[in-house]
Amino acid sequence: MRRFMPAFMDQTSTSLRPGLDRIVYTSGHMAAPETIRLTSEAFRDNEPIPARFTDDGAKISPPLAFENVPRDAKSLALIVEDADSVTTSPLCHALVWDIDPRDSALQEAAIDGDVVEAARKGAVIGQNSLLSLGWLPPDPPVGQGPHRYALQIFALDYRPDLEEGSFRLPIVNALQGHILAKGLLVGTYERV
Repeated sequence: MRRFMPAFMDQTSTSLRPGLDRIVYTSGHMAAPETIRLTSEAFRDNEPIPARFTDDGAKISPPLAFENVPRDAKSLALIVEDADSVTTSPLCHALVWDIDPRDSALQEAAIDGDVVEAARKGAVIGQNSLLSLGWLPPDPPVGQGPHRYALQIFALDYRPDLEEGSFRLPIVNALQGHILAKGLLVGTYERV
């Protein structure tokens, strides 16, 4: 990703970083019980994401598991954002919706642009910030310190009718007023 950014953005900068208070999960109109437990066997909350799942490794999405999904949920949506990107809004790394709420996990590489295993199971994949489908692997500039990647899961009371390849804003709008519960897992990644 850094190869697509202007040179001035490759400087160490904290003034532009949006922070966790700007991710979808913490937005005021996304209020819902925080009862879904989102985990990964690859890393723990607020700990480093292994290089295998980044641009420095195999570039595949990490395995995810979710527990305590409300029984009346009709679908799940996953949004992954870099809260420390040197942009005014968090950089979007993945958008997936219409995940079957009876599933309790997304396997490793399930939301990769080349494989999109989640789509084969009925989920719909959106475009990340680089305008590609599926997983945009973490790729922070060298020397910026750790970036926090917010993996956010939302249980919905309906199945959003959005086309594959939709962008972040239509998905965020489709979530409003339909969230039954949500969960958050934060992973970090740093280049030194």
